[in-house]
Amino acid sequence: MARRTKEDAEATRNRLLDAAQEVFHVKGVRGASLLDVAQAASLTRGAIYWHFKDKADLFDAMMQRVTLPFEQACFPELDGSGNQTSALQGILDVLQMVLHSVNTDAAIRSVFDIALYKVECVGEMLAVRERRMMGVMRFTSRLEGALLLAAEQAGVDLPISAASAAIGLHAVFNGILHAWLLHDARPFDLEREGMAAVAVYLKGLGLGVEKKLCESFSTAEM
Repeated sequence: MARRTKEDAEATRNRLLDAAQEVFHVKGVRGASLLDVAQAASLTRGAIYWHFKDKADLFDAMMQRVTLPFEQACFPELDGSGNQTSALQGILDVLQMVLHSVNTDAAIRSVFDIALYKVECVGEMLAVRERRMMGVMRFTSRLEGALLLAAEQAGVDLPISAASAAIGLHAVFNGILHAWLLHDARPFDLEREGMAAVAVYLKGLGLGVEKKLCESFSTAEM
């Protein structure tokens, strides 16, 4: 019985998150009320407050369902035998995974669209900005470590600090996502153009990626 109750609670929570995603996408986060979300889920506001403190907490949980798998994506450092694996290929794999997910999964695309264009980080939503900043910092920190390892494996010195290189790569990658999501007509191939931009940036750091990039695309198409 306890297991059934836990499963029911999780199902209700996910139902609320699905409804929040739908309502936030249509009305924007500021224009949507918790009552709107409850009605979309065919539940009461009390059900929302049982699972979430407020709208900011609900929004954060909705984001974490999609963004946490990306934030937790592991750039290779050591494989199981203690040997170094390809850090450069790991960078390519993680970034292409994000692009592919946004390009092919409507639910993920909807959440990214909400996060980028339909939320104002003021008032009760200010905490969302802080959490987002922490997520970016964690991601760029892991990216920094991967770039350092990639340079070591390639036997090159980065022309700028690894920290600056990670910030720049994140900016290039994030900019591609912004530009693609901004247009409903999708003006370019997100995966192809996104990875091409990443390749050019990494090449500028002294990390040649042409062969690895081709391998990464062939893997994604299998």
